[in-house]
Amino acid sequence: MIDVEELTAAISALQRSDLENWIREELVVPREAAGALFFTDMECARVRLICTLHYDLEIDADTLPVVLSLVDQLYDTRKRLLSLTAAIAAQDENIQAAIMAAIDSIGGFSGTDKS
Repeated sequence: MIDVEELTAAISALQRSDLENWIREELVVPREAAGALFFTDMECARVRLICTLHYDLEIDADTLPVVLSLVDQLYDTRKRLLSLTAAIAAQDENIQAAIMAAIDSIGGFSGTDKS
């Protein structure tokens, strides 16, 4: 984990005032210990993502929460899909085949609806 000073030094574009706003708005949630804020690797990656969105792609401050919410939803969906995939892989071959047949009958993974 790194503190605010280390994070702002590591990300050259990062403005401390922006980081403080993002913390206040809970776009990033650092851990607090001994009166100082510390960022996990995951939070550092999130700050880098926010920097890219805000500074490089020029997404305004009012839109950032919406974009990050969508990214969070996508990440959660990905985690669930990986869990589902692992659960299916742990099943008997006949059950796996039945699941694949059911998926194919409703349009497969292409997103097309056969109904």
